[in-house]
Amino acid sequence: MIPGATDPISRDGKLLILAYDHGLEHGPVDFEAVPESMNPEHVFDVATHDAVTALAVGKGVAEAHYPDYEDEVNLLAKLNGTSNLWMGEHDSAVNWSVEYADELGADAIGFTLYGGSNHEVEMAEEFRDAQEAARDKDMGVVMWSYPRGQGVKNDTKPGTISYAARLGLELGADVAKIKYPGDPEAMAHACDAAASTDVVMSGGSKASDEAFLSTVKEAMDAGAKGLAVGRNVFQRENPEALLDGLEKVIFEETSVEEALAAVESHGEQATLD
Repeated sequence: MIPGATDPISRDGKLLILAYDHGLEHGPVDFEAVPESMNPEHVFDVATHDAVTALAVGKGVAEAHYPDYEDEVNLLAKLNGTSNLWMGEHDSAVNWSVEYADELGADAIGFTLYGGSNHEVEMAEEFRDAQEAARDKDMGVVMWSYPRGQGVKNDTKPGTISYAARLGLELGADVAKIKYPGDPEAMAHACDAAASTDVVMSGGSKASDEAFLSTVKEAMDAGAKGLAVGRNVFQRENPEALLDGLEKVIFEETSVEEALAAVESHGEQATLD
């Protein structure tokens, strides 16, 4: 990690990345719960919330919508991704270059690495090229570090997730996005394994407000620097309310109870409005 590399996508050294690469990775099914989330403008509007330090999107969404939000949203260019229609060994196509992301105004890049896949060597070499090009542009680098493929028997095993965090450090990422390994002790080990690379927890599938905020609190207390979340925000009818709660937990280091109170307060205000 290079000092200051994440400054444009962080706040007081912490990160809340709103991920919106799901249209490519999962398809329209992720937008069915809240149909307006199909429209990127809706999620860009959500990303203007003070708690959000960066919005991660692919090339097409960035081209079409980021120019209207460049003064309000920090862009994290998600460089690679593959549709859920792909049925082969885990891999991820590189869909745009660092140079083009820089032209569009990106503050940082994101890149998926599937450690354990038969394509790991190729993906690591692609990451090398992207990471070094990002350094030339003074851009931060976030690795979606997800062990998957023939070489991985259990991608949620704590030791596997710690390995994923370590890959971020070894390959030169400023931030490693990893799954929550199930308990605070395992998360602390993953953060230790990442050393000088910051760790953010992957948001995962939608959970209740209390369950999700509790997991985020555990991750933060264990040493994580923040969160990279998509569905747990944009699949809610009132995403700003949950962001109020996440702001409390991540940036103000409050209790879950205080965060839930902020969520409920926002919801009550929205009803009055």
